[in-house]
Amino acid sequence: MSACLSKLTLREAVHHLEAGECGSLELVDALLASIAERDPLIRGYLHLDPEQAREEARAADQARAAGRRGRLLGVPIAVKDVLNVRGQPCTCGSRILRGYRSPYDATVIARLRAEGAIFLGRTNMDEFAMGSTTENSAGGPTRNPWNLERVPGGSSGGSAAVVAADEALAALGSDTGGSVRQPAAFCGCTGLKPTYGLLSRYGLVAYASSLDQVGTLTKDVADAALLLTIMAGRDPRDSTSLDVPPTDYTEALIPDLRGIRLGLPKEYFEGAIEEGVKRAIESALEVFRALGAEVREVTLPHTPLAIPTYYLISCAEASTNLARYDGVRYGYRTPDAADVDTLHERTRAEGFGREVKRRIILGTYALSRGYYEAYYGRAQRVRTLIRRDFEAAFQSCDALVAPTTPTAAYRLGERLDDPLQMYLGDIFTVTANLAGIGGLTIPCGFTPEGLPVGLQILAPALGERVLIRVGHAYQSATEWHRRRPPLAAGGGRP
Repeated sequence: MSACLSKLTLREAVHHLEAGECGSLELVDALLASIAERDPLIRGYLHLDPEQAREEARAADQARAAGRRGRLLGVPIAVKDVLNVRGQPCTCGSRILRGYRSPYDATVIARLRAEGAIFLGRTNMDEFAMGSTTENSAGGPTRNPWNLERVPGGSSGGSAAVVAADEALAALGSDTGGSVRQPAAFCGCTGLKPTYGLLSRYGLVAYASSLDQVGTLTKDVADAALLLTIMAGRDPRDSTSLDVPPTDYTEALIPDLRGIRLGLPKEYFEGAIEEGVKRAIESALEVFRALGAEVREVTLPHTPLAIPTYYLISCAEASTNLARYDGVRYGYRTPDAADVDTLHERTRAEGFGREVKRRIILGTYALSRGYYEAYYGRAQRVRTLIRRDFEAAFQSCDALVAPTTPTAAYRLGERLDDPLQMYLGDIFTVTANLAGIGGLTIPCGFTPEGLPVGLQILAPALGERVLIRVGHAYQSATEWHRRRPPLAAGGGRP
């Protein structure tokens, strides 16, 4: 039994724990054994604290024996290194935050902890969530479990890789322009970015505050629904969190789509989509029709403007948010500075990586005198047009379906020296962040090279029940989400 524990979904793990078929300590040890075997190749984790995890597992086993209950009591979860967990490092994959340990829990962490969750470790990420490959990390790159020469996506690539490789039952990530959905697609797992404000951002290190959202990476939609049910809700410490009533999203786990209208944005099927991705999406559409959904074409005419709009807004907000890292209060400080100005300049020059510096410079320029209205102000107006495109499309359909990415995972190093091509790969994901709506990606097949393909589902703001219903119905009728890379299936190096 213990050899199979790392392959469980969250809900399966809870069932086994409650039935007395395994203990939390046994579960933690199985995952630690999986990590010891596979992570030297994948490098999905930046930090582990095995003894703390075992100690919490023993306490959970004792609590269960004493009759205590919790929806995740004794269940280990991995956390992207951008969310604060009390007592653990939070470096955001950056040299500038090395040595920092969080004195508090993010709100989503506190809510999971209240249900008994154990936080197993910190997963790798592109520095300050700026990237699409998890190569922009001070801790080095993470590799895709399906092919170790390919990227896992980013910026939550570590979280996606450890879930796909059965080094974690589930993981938390963050999504500013697709940073949960794109790596989930590349690694063949399920990625959920909720409506902006549905999950508190308190304790999430900011990249672009009007776009950032906590998300989940899981083995199936049912687990995403469970985590969302626990974490969602108003937080007075986050002024952008929405005041919505408690919702049990697992009630939306319905295995058919009768009466559901699905829209195909024609702009998402134009241009350079990899043939293997296109074929997998077309096959998925046939499954939706067989499940009773009506599929129709819709238009999102401002989609071509999404990438410049997103990068203007996100870089401008990053320029402001990252000004706080100055070497004075915490994190890295240059050892050789004669005055305060030199301290700030050298600390930031030495502490930030190349991609972070690029985006700070772009954002600072866009906000500078004489350029603010021409760039940032205009981008905000286009953002409104993109949101209105979605509102119009949702007048005639309940959800949209499209590719998550135009390609499958590309080779390590392939786009590091061509940032524009890397940015263009986010064309299908950034729109949901600009519009503030929810998005879900699920595995829907493989390319001829054996790389996973992700299908994206988009719903109106606070339409997570629709996302979950559509995604779960598809997974109830297919087996793609149950596939595991050779590394996780015990076949050794892919």
